Amino acid sequence: MNHTDDGPVSLAPATTARPPELLDLPDGFVLRRRTLADADTVNEVIVRDLDHLRPWMAWAANAPTLERSREMTKIGWQLWEDGTDFMYVLGRADQPGSVLGMFGLHRRIGPGAIEIGYWVAREYTGRSLATNGAAALTGAALALPDIERVEIHCDQANAASAAVPRKLGYRLDRVHEESPTTPAETGKKLIWIKERAAC
Repeated sequence: MNHTDDGPVSLAPATTARPPELLDLPDGFVLRRRTLADADTVNEVIVRDLDHLRPWMAWAANAPTLERSREMTKIGWQLWEDGTDFMYVLGRADQPGSVLGMFGLHRRIGPGAIEIGYWVAREYTGRSLATNGAAALTGAALALPDIERVEIHCDQANAASAAVPRKLGYRLDRVHEESPTTPAETGKKLIWIKERAAC
């Protein structure tokens, strides 16, 4: 898991390009655009899995209130409309309101690039859902006309998160030193990148 949270903040300019609102994953799972109707369930899953999220997610230091989750969902909805960040819910195709994790495409790393973030609820880890979701988002991101590079960031100690870009053929571009913001972080952030293939 890495830094997708319930409150994205974009530093990138808006774009008219949009990824698909629904992405099918193997084994009956989907990534779907997070809607305002998801706020209560997202809050429930975060609060239930706080101990699972807290080691790697700075925003999980404290349980969000229901009002906070609703506010962040509204912000996320507006960022999609603005074309800066694209937040998804991981769910089951046969259970339309299910929330099993969160994924996002974030235009916070500069022009021509987008960052993938993700977390999966504790009971659904170990099923390749992070890998499958990140694979789908990598394809969707590189299909956007203004994106040349996709990045995944994770702490060096987060072996499960680092396994995702490695499995998907990303290359480790650099290790960025920064102050740890969560209990499990080392302060060494791995920056994995995948670039659009040359024509």
